[in-house]
Amino acid sequence: MAITMYSTPSCTYCRKAKDFFRQNNVKFTEYDVSRDQRRADEMVRKSGQMGVPVIDINGKIIVGFNQPEVERALR
Repeated sequence: MAITMYSTPSCTYCRKAKDFFRQNNVKFTEYDVSRDQRRADEMVRKSGQMGVPVIDINGKIIVGFNQPEVERALR
């Protein structure tokens, strides 16, 4: 399962998403879009959004940290 999260250091919901993944032993790749313009562009291309977090779970794009939706995508 491939999980990518686009985030920024100051984002509260990004921290909640990271905590959720860590507590559930879910491996993920994180990109700080405040420091990486290429990844920021990739995030906007995938989601159509500029807000974070954007979570990509096997191609399913979730904007924001919606825990029930993340849990469904992880099944």
